[in-house]
Amino acid sequence: MKRFIGILQFMTRIPIKADVEFDEEFHKSIVYFPLVGFVIGLISFLIGVLALKIFDPFVTSILIVAGEVVLTGGLHIDGLGDTFDAIYSNRDKERMLEIMKDSRLGTNSLLAILFLVLIKIGLLNSLISANLMCLIIFMPMISRLAVIVMLYKTVTPRKVGMGNIFIGKATLGMFITATVYTSVILVLISKFIFLSTNINLIKLLSSILAVMLFNQLFKKSVYKKIDGVTGDILGCSIELGELVFLLYTYIIILI
Repeated sequence: MKRFIGILQFMTRIPIKADVEFDEEFHKSIVYFPLVGFVIGLISFLIGVLALKIFDPFVTSILIVAGEVVLTGGLHIDGLGDTFDAIYSNRDKERMLEIMKDSRLGTNSLLAILFLVLIKIGLLNSLISANLMCLIIFMPMISRLAVIVMLYKTVTPRKVGMGNIFIGKATLGMFITATVYTSVILVLISKFIFLSTNINLIKLLSSILAVMLFNQLFKKSVYKKIDGVTGDILGCSIELGELVFLLYTYIIILI
C-alpha cells in the first residue's frame, strides 16, 4: 500500500496526506502504473458525469481533458511536447537530448500538444454522445499499462533523469501481473456495470493489445533516433497511448 501511495504521489497531483519513507526499490511500483491510471480514470469519469448535468458533450469533453491535465500536473503532456521537439528535429542524438532538456516550447511541441488535445476532445465528444463515457475509466489505465512496454529491456541514453528510476527495471512478472489485474478490472466494470454484450467486451480487451503494439513500434522508432528511452518519452507514450485507445475504441465500437 505504501508503494502504491508513493507512485500515486509521483505520477499525479492528487493531494494525499501520507509520509512515504524512502524506498530503495521504488522501481517495483511499476506494477501499480495501471492502478494509478484507474484512479485517474475514475476521477475523470466523475468529472464527466457532473459536467454532463450542466453542459453538452463537447464542453464536457473539454473539461475531462482539462481535468486530467490538472490531475497529472501536465507531467505527461510536457513529455509529449519535449519528445516531438527533439525526436522530430532532424538533429543528431546529442542535440536531440539537449532539446529535450530545453524548457522552451518549439513549433513541433506546440503542434503536437494542440492536435493531441483537439483530437482527444473530438473523440471523447463522440463517445459521450454515444453513451459510452464509461470508456474514460479505461483510457488512462490501459495507457499506463502499455507504457510498461517502454520499460522492459530498455536503456536510457542519459546518466541522470527522472525516468531512470524505471527505465529497464520492468520485469516479465510485473508486466504479466499488471496485465492480468488490468484485464480483470476492465471485465468486471464493463461486463457487470456498463457494457452488456460479449462482442463489446472482446473488442475492449483487444484495445490493450492495440496500445501495447503501438508502444512497441514507438519504442523501435525512438531507439533508432537516440538509442534508448527517456522520461520525456515515457510521458509522451502515455499521452499517445490514451489517444490510440480512443481512436481504436471509436473505430471498432462506433463505426
